[in-house]
Amino acid sequence: MPPQVTVYEVGPRDGLQNEPAVLSTPDKLRLIATLAGAGLPFVEATSFVSPRWIPQLADAEAVAAGLPEVAGTTYVALVPNGRGLERLRAAQAAQARPGQPELRPAVFVSASETHNRKNQNRSIAEALADIDGVVAAARGGGMQVRAYLSTVWGCPFEGAVDPGRVADIVERLRAAGCYQVSLGDTIGVGTPGQTRAILDLVLRRASPESVALHMHDTRGTALANVLAALDRGIRTFDASIGGLGGCPYAPGASGNLATEDLVYMLHGMGLETGVDYGRLIEAGALAERLVGRRLPGRALQAERARRTEPAQGA
Repeated sequence: MPPQVTVYEVGPRDGLQNEPAVLSTPDKLRLIATLAGAGLPFVEATSFVSPRWIPQLADAEAVAAGLPEVAGTTYVALVPNGRGLERLRAAQAAQARPGQPELRPAVFVSASETHNRKNQNRSIAEALADIDGVVAAARGGGMQVRAYLSTVWGCPFEGAVDPGRVADIVERLRAAGCYQVSLGDTIGVGTPGQTRAILDLVLRRASPESVALHMHDTRGTALANVLAALDRGIRTFDASIGGLGGCPYAPGASGNLATEDLVYMLHGMGLETGVDYGRLIEAGALAERLVGRRLPGRALQAERARRTEPAQGA
């Protein structure tokens, strides 16, 4: 089991994109700065998708311009196509400054045709062809590119997804030049046995370092799946502060794995993350205040209850 685990924070993008309320740019940057200050090595800050698709992230340029420089933190932004990459580059060029933090692009595709068409309005083959160009252009500019592969454990429209197809797409994304592929349980149906079976196929074609997991806790199995993946040597896991988020193009896809739940378990197992758990709880409390509702993260709620309960005998 790896002694060092990378926690990849996706709340400011994947979490906020599914919130009914649109946060202001200063509030988003405040949350991002708090997360980075907790020691998270990667924070997914925004998405350069069309505002018509995701109006909650329409201020991508403004967020990119205001990202705080925090030692040890790299920022990531989702780009759906070449136009998204151009917007990312233009945003950085317009705000070029000494010490400007790194902002990496990430691409995405689904393992199921129906979900990919609903999410991107194109086929998997068309999406992969576009990714080839985006990755080549990004790498030509000195950028590393991450990829997300959605609906790996199941599709809300097609049901079961062939693990062989998942392995094929992972291999294709790696060949395109993506340094890492994050496998997503978009609707939270995965079980540990299924996770092991998927990884056994994928890891025949990719190293554990080039694979990450993005689990949803819709049915309460996210941490169990993380344990199964740790047994297979996976050492990077996506999570969202407070359990924020879900996929707006997948019915019932609520419940991202809460970052503080993941970190609590990993630290309890003696694994290193570099994340300050206390400051992470503070970030979760801030996220609750900003979105104006109670978040589902269990560790967050437990810590808040513990800190506010009256002393014995009072």
